[in-house]
Amino acid sequence: MVGVGTWDIDGDTVQESVRAGLDAGYAHVDTAEGYRNEAEIGEALADYDREDVFLTSKVLPKHLDYESVIEACEASLDRLGTDYLDLYLVHWPNPAVSIRETMNAMATLHDQGKIRNVGVSNFSAYQLGAAQHVADVPIAVNQIEYHPWNTQDQVVEFCRDTDTVVEAAAPLGRTEVFADDVIQELTGEYDKSPAQIILKWAVENDVVVLPKSSSPEHVRQNLALFDWELDAADRERIDAIEREQAVYDTGVNDWDNDTYGISQ
Repeated sequence: MVGVGTWDIDGDTVQESVRAGLDAGYAHVDTAEGYRNEAEIGEALADYDREDVFLTSKVLPKHLDYESVIEACEASLDRLGTDYLDLYLVHWPNPAVSIRETMNAMATLHDQGKIRNVGVSNFSAYQLGAAQHVADVPIAVNQIEYHPWNTQDQVVEFCRDTDTVVEAAAPLGRTEVFADDVIQELTGEYDKSPAQIILKWAVENDVVVLPKSSSPEHVRQNLALFDWELDAADRERIDAIEREQAVYDTGVNDWDNDTYGISQ
């Protein structure tokens, strides 16, 4: 339910974060080829039993044609120093490539044992439904931006209806949500950090959280969620926050972006 998020950290910092998480009891590490830190994470994971870690990576939107999905996955496996991924996600939808072609490649990788579960990321309910319709392997996960300022209720409801696990990317709203009045009040009432309040709320809503931190101490704190509870009334106070503010999921991609763009 709680994974080590690794977006926007690399080098020694991401290795320290991953090691701090695994040493603290995390069993879930989330990365992507677009994060450009898979090699460093692979070095850190070499010190642990692979079977004890649920490892996720993602394929970029520019690599969603059949052959490129296969090649991208094999490159991620090589950088991570493993022969399989527990979960492989389509990082962003790419309307220029047939989702059927992408899902066929995912099925091939699954049949070869290179990926154990297939998922998507940043998919709307409509896009997820289309992918599910053509996929030969069940789509296990939709990783979306999810936090008190952006709950994406329609997408979450569709995921629930189709037995798709919701994972929260940017579960802390990249720390912007810390300033919310409700979060600040509950921080004082529970003697917990803003991050712990937000993560606890998400976990109690049955959402897997992937907080990122470059601080080993914060990594450890982010897992300290399971020996206390939010009162139902306080959880409802967070649910009732009336603010729709995305921190990254704008719905419009910069198609010329070197990492996340797509070729013409």
